[in-house]
Amino acid sequence: MSDDTITQSEAEDRLWKALEDTRTGMLGLMGTDQHFQPMTGFEDREGGALWFFTRDDTDLARAVAAGEGGKAMYTVVTKDTKVYACLAGTTAVQLDRGKIDKYWNPVVAAWYPGGKEDPHLTLIRLDLEDARVWLNDKGPVMFMIEVAKANLTRTFPDAGERKDVTFQ
Repeated sequence: MSDDTITQSEAEDRLWKALEDTRTGMLGLMGTDQHFQPMTGFEDREGGALWFFTRDDTDLARAVAAGEGGKAMYTVVTKDTKVYACLAGTTAVQLDRGKIDKYWNPVVAAWYPGGKEDPHLTLIRLDLEDARVWLNDKGPVMFMIEVAKANLTRTFPDAGERKDVTFQ
C-alpha cells in the first residue's frame, strides 16, 4: 500500500464519512487485559471525538472511570471494505445530556429500560489523537484481480493507500 496520492484532508474526510456510515467497530483500552469489544461510535467531528453509550456497570465503563482506561483504540471497517481504520485517543466517562439527546435512537434505547433517565446510562468519550487509515476504492472483486495479477507477475498487488491522520 502506498501513501502518496491522498492528502491528509481527503483521508480525514473519508474517515469521518466512514464513521458516520458504519458506526460499529471495536473499542479497546490499551495497557489492560480487557479484550476489544463491539461498540457503536457516534462521531463528533467538531469536538474531535467519538461518543459511545454504555452502562456504568460494565467492565469497560468501570475501567475508564477508575482511570485505567486512559488510552484506547477503536477499529472500524466499512461494509464495502473500502475504508479500514484504527483510531487512537484518550477515554473518559462523561454523562453529557446534550449528546444523549443528540444520538439517542431506538437501538440505543433497547439497552436502557429506564430510557434517557436510566440510572446506569453513561457515555464514554474518546478524544481522538491520531488514526491510521487504509483506503481502497476498488472493492473486493478488483482486490482479488490485483492479487491474481501480483501472483502472475511476482509483484505486489495495488491494495489502495495508507494515510496517517492527526487530530487537533
